[in-house]
Amino acid sequence: MLITTVSDFRKDIKSYLDKVTKNFEMLIINRGKDSGIVVVSLEKYNSLMATNYELSSRKNEQRLDSAIGKLKRGKSFEKRLVKE
Repeated sequence: MLITTVSDFRKDIKSYLDKVTKNFEMLIINRGKDSGIVVVSLEKYNSLMATNYELSSRKNEQRLDSAIGKLKRGKSFEKRLVKE
């Protein structure tokens, strides 16, 4: 995670945005006491939104917890290749 000020961000905006997109970094721009902005890549944002959606209902959360539990116990499904 990167942290900077508005002034430093303005001075080197390209470098900061490159780090966010190429290195999947989160950038926090401080704007004073208890105020700030978070900059993330579109890919990371979409991932966060997908995770949020999956956890938005209790049913989805239980399904994911169950799948994680099965994986931890070694009870995952076997993948088979299908010939075309």
